[in-house]
Amino acid sequence: MAGRINDEDVKAVRDAVPIDAVVSEYLQLRGAGGGNLKGLCPFHDEKSPSFQVSPSKGLFHCFGCQEGGDTITFVMKVDHLTFSEAVERLAAQAGITLRYEEGGYNPSHQRGERIRLVEAHKIAAEWYAEQLAVSPEADAGRIFLAERGFDQAAAVHFGVGYSPQGWDHLTRFLRGKGFSDKELILSGLAQDGRRGPIDRFRGRLMWPIRDIGGEVVGFGARRLYETDNGPKYLNTPDTAIYRKSQVLYGIDLAKKDIAKTSRAVVVEGYTDVMACHLAGVTTAIATCGTAFGTDHIKILRRLLMDNGSARVIFTFDGDAAGQKAALRAFEDDQKFAAETYIAIAPDNMDPCDLRLAKGDEAVADLVEPRTPLFEFALRQIVARYDLETPGGRAAALDEAAPVVARIKNSGAQHEVAVQLAGMLGILDTQFVVKRVAQLARWARDRGGRGPAPARGGSAPSYEAAPRPAVTGPALTLRNPVYATERELLKLALQRPELVSPAFDAYGVDEFTAAPYAAVRVAIQDAGGAEYGTQDPQDYLVRVREAAPDDTVRAMVTELAVEAILRKTVDEVYAGAQLVTVRRRAVERRIRDVQSQLARLSAGGDPAQLAAVQNELWVLQQYDQALRGHGAAAL
Repeated sequence: MAGRINDEDVKAVRDAVPIDAVVSEYLQLRGAGGGNLKGLCPFHDEKSPSFQVSPSKGLFHCFGCQEGGDTITFVMKVDHLTFSEAVERLAAQAGITLRYEEGGYNPSHQRGERIRLVEAHKIAAEWYAEQLAVSPEADAGRIFLAERGFDQAAAVHFGVGYSPQGWDHLTRFLRGKGFSDKELILSGLAQDGRRGPIDRFRGRLMWPIRDIGGEVVGFGARRLYETDNGPKYLNTPDTAIYRKSQVLYGIDLAKKDIAKTSRAVVVEGYTDVMACHLAGVTTAIATCGTAFGTDHIKILRRLLMDNGSARVIFTFDGDAAGQKAALRAFEDDQKFAAETYIAIAPDNMDPCDLRLAKGDEAVADLVEPRTPLFEFALRQIVARYDLETPGGRAAALDEAAPVVARIKNSGAQHEVAVQLAGMLGILDTQFVVKRVAQLARWARDRGGRGPAPARGGSAPSYEAAPRPAVTGPALTLRNPVYATERELLKLALQRPELVSPAFDAYGVDEFTAAPYAAVRVAIQDAGGAEYGTQDPQDYLVRVREAAPDDTVRAMVTELAVEAILRKTVDEVYAGAQLVTVRRRAVERRIRDVQSQLARLSAGGDPAQLAAVQNELWVLQQYDQALRGHGAAAL
């Protein structure tokens, strides 16, 4: 077992890798005021951004699902890594060599499983690419690419490679790099043979599949030889680092332009992605051997930020399979805030064939938004019915009306309802409009679920996204006592120089809300606000580590990221919060002493009575000083 990573090295990793740079690899961030950034949370579905990042503090917090933490925590949660694996990945990005407390430097075979599998894929991708570039055997692969308009530079740009036809070329190469047979099997790069592991991919053109962070996690392999009895395309099986329903080919190259232009183009294959990018459509991505689904939508939504002007364009072949794929994509349309469109090339050509036949401009022109996906779906529905008969028109309306009712924009919904009446040949346009409006109203009344199944058809039902369970204690911030205590703790975490050293003299009992009292203890155990003035970032790390459980730790992160309620945050504002919290504590103590005094006045010990009277007088004088002199009296 490798030892614990040296604490100084962990701190160096935290300091070296900005949290906003890491988070931006997974979702689009925009300004949220006060130096913070916001985006759609990667840990739960949401329609408006409640996920905030504070670059100055190195923390993130989601006000919807309560997930929060620092850069290391984010990488752990988003990629399902252990603490050590997350630190190792970030250290590799920053060029930091880690030390281990109980065993010197960590030998490579002792690293976390995920790190090892990613490393194996990285080495394999480089090896496959080298084979395509120099191996005489790879002529078949080079010819395949050339026939589709891709030169060597294109192959290098996309990392395309070639897997030799032998049984264990890659396996032997990776063994020489220190990988065990178990790791090769777990990675999906090898599979069990009669005499041990053999290469999974043999005699194929190889496309490396990268996650949104740019790491190779799998491969798509295209058959080249007639003697190959396997499928035309063979993908990496599901592994600890690869889930085909959760990856999009080309997302690493397209993500920045998708976020920048609020537009994504979904194509059907690896060569289509290549053709689009080389034609200037740099927002193209594709699924990897599976239908476009919910998990793919989550990836795109984080990049598109649910911008109302965002566009997602699907390109499908015009054949029956392409139409089926388009309708399947439409089933998930409501999960986008973006407008969705479909683009079908002339003569049913895919983008790769279109680029070969008509050039880059034809590809760029293809993906300009033309036909809304809902319109395409309507035409496919209507085409299945005999519109020459009243029964056929009625049945088509029953199936098509719920589709129109799902259109987000009410103005567009009305306009399309009128168009539907024309498509069906129903002269009473208002009847169709009212039918659509009724279905839309029913959907709203059912809490966001889709319309009930219509007569003669089976409209899909769309459940509203469940509300995330809010962890941690519920606090009513309408209570001014809680609101001020919260504001003071935010100041102590975010601007400790404004409340130190006075804050460190505050007792835990001055915070009436139990969660706030727990945060006060954590600050105290971390060295107090005074320590925060010396090393602000390490201070927050120490406070989070001092929290007794995940609930308090989440509260610390939330308070460290949440905006302070005043634009101008200065000593005057901080002093006012200090005074308010202290005065309320004094007032509570005065009431307790007055109650004790009343009991003693009925026949208590004279000496004790005098002591209590004296305490009351001191408290009242202190309260008067706080009222008159503010923070100067603390």
